Amino acid sequence: MKSAPKEACAARQGGVAVLAQALQASRQDTLATFDVFERSLPALAVPQRETLNPPLWELGHIGWFQEFWLARNPQRGAGMRANPSAARSAGVRANADALYDSSQVPHATRWALALPNAAATRADLTRQLQGTLTLLHETGEDTSQVTSQVTSEHDRALYFFRLALLHEDMHHEAWLTMAQSLGLAVTDARWQATPVSATCTPLTFDASPWQLGNGGPGFVFDNESGPHTMALPASHIDSRVLCWADYLPFVEAGGYTQPQWWGEEGAAWMAAERPVAPRYLRHKSGRESGHESGHARSESQALRHWQQWRHGQWQTLDLALPACHLTAFEAQAWCRWAGRRLPSEAEWERAAIEQPGRFEWGAVWEWTASTFLPYPGFEPHPYGDYSAPWFGSRPVLRGASFMTQPRMRHPRYRNFFNAGRNDVAAGFRSCRL
Repeated sequence: MKSAPKEACAARQGGVAVLAQALQASRQDTLATFDVFERSLPALAVPQRETLNPPLWELGHIGWFQEFWLARNPQRGAGMRANPSAARSAGVRANADALYDSSQVPHATRWALALPNAAATRADLTRQLQGTLTLLHETGEDTSQVTSQVTSEHDRALYFFRLALLHEDMHHEAWLTMAQSLGLAVTDARWQATPVSATCTPLTFDASPWQLGNGGPGFVFDNESGPHTMALPASHIDSRVLCWADYLPFVEAGGYTQPQWWGEEGAAWMAAERPVAPRYLRHKSGRESGHESGHARSESQALRHWQQWRHGQWQTLDLALPACHLTAFEAQAWCRWAGRRLPSEAEWERAAIEQPGRFEWGAVWEWTASTFLPYPGFEPHPYGDYSAPWFGSRPVLRGASFMTQPRMRHPRYRNFFNAGRNDVAAGFRSCRL
């Protein structure tokens, strides 16, 4: 797919050599980011919050997940048709299921578990990855180039290897998100936000049918499957996401104190959280929102007045950076204030695929107007907790963020968070009403 980065195509369609390299690269990044936690957090302790996991638990879970669905899975060759309840063989750690199975270990109990120490957990991961790579080479499914001419047998044989890879990549982004929320410095240049284009232009689309969903070939998440055609209206969608220069005038105009922009759910979130500005932003004077005069300030003035919390310190805000760490409620409120709207996920997908050269994405996850629902004919894949429990309760986000591994950046990928999450690197683009 021309609109998908080559790394994402390789992760979903590549053969043994490509996957072996990607699995090792993903593990290298996992351990490098874990090292940041180990250096920065005494006893690797983090607050008990719904949006966090103990780093030591999460490290063990990553290795456990890979081993559970590969080395211990007698039906790994059946791919998405595997029976998830098939009896498992023993793993490298006898009690691993009781420690790391996220489906069975309640979130709130993870802080009290008697976990192996960091050295023992790293040793487990080394053995688990070695076992995975051995199994991968034994499949014989080696295609040296990414190609759409792959067989269903090939995809079945490699399904769980691809799942384990992308699962680890997801947890890596969760770690970067946690590091930001705890004020830790992750200085790797790959995971830093960069300015968006100076110009935002409308991209025009005529009313047309659109096939939403992913029919393959290669790896497909269960919530992407079920390609179906739908009629899309004509639309005008922004070529890029909002930057801070676009969003902050809403804050400066008192948007966080004016109920008419927030809607019922947004108003409830405002009443509970009482924000006066986006998360990680503050006014240099000590106030977190600026409406000190009725006159618009120049960009150079605004740069002196707004700061962003990054790497554990307050820094001057670059207004060209993508507006980020926003809730769906903040995105909707800005749109009401500006006389705009959020795109549907189908409108977003059409723009990303039909005009890949002009439609800029990947700066931040993007809230859409769509609720996370199954596509027609949905069938859960063996990892049943991935999608089905969340249908109907969350908005869809599309795209990727600066914290996302390139392997995860696919134009048909559907992300989904609670509308009130502002710890993730999420922003939005808008459409003409």
